[in-house]
Amino acid sequence: MNERDLVRAIEAVVLVAVEPVPPGLLAELVEEPVERVEAACERLAAAYRDEGRGFVLARVAGGYRFQTHPELAPYVERFANRDVSHRLSTAALETLAIVAYRQPVSRAQIAALRGVNADGVVRLLEQRGYIAAVGRAEGPGLPILYGTTDLFLERLGLDNLSQLPPVEDFLPGAEVAAELEDGLRPAGLPGERVASGPTAGQDDAGAGDGATGGAVVHRDELEH
Repeated sequence: MNERDLVRAIEAVVLVAVEPVPPGLLAELVEEPVERVEAACERLAAAYRDEGRGFVLARVAGGYRFQTHPELAPYVERFANRDVSHRLSTAALETLAIVAYRQPVSRAQIAALRGVNADGVVRLLEQRGYIAAVGRAEGPGLPILYGTTDLFLERLGLDNLSQLPPVEDFLPGAEVAAELEDGLRPAGLPGERVASGPTAGQDDAGAGDGATGGAVVHRDELEH
């Protein structure tokens, strides 16, 4: 690989990486010796400094990552503190609600409840200061447990967690849940009213009325 392509590959990988990228991993990806990769990274870092860029290629925690130039911190903080920066996605709000109501909770527990990987969203909420590590769970790996922070309470205008609305207020009642279950259950499963074919003394029209009548009632009930 020529020097130009090597530098471009390093820039692309480091740019999209969430964590610092170790030189060994970079070398594996570009199929070049570690020594050559480290030398290329040092030249890149020096070039950025000489050009007076607003970012640097830093060696952090045994790897390389792009980060803003320290001299420009006031502008970055001003941008980060804008109102728009505090708007959270639906996924982030769901995760924050889980942490708020189930804390202390691990990433694995959050993922199990949401049905998707939660690492990125948890990291975002931690960076925003809404959640923080509060301990470790017992068991294999001692997973980190997360809880909400004082900033979370401040944003919601709460004094403490006991002022959160009861989670039951957001759940449907037992009757509504049963109706929803009936409406979503595939045909033929136990518990569903399945219409039978015409019987003696009953014509097709009559059978149709009987079969659709209950379904219409169900839809009306759910709509109202």
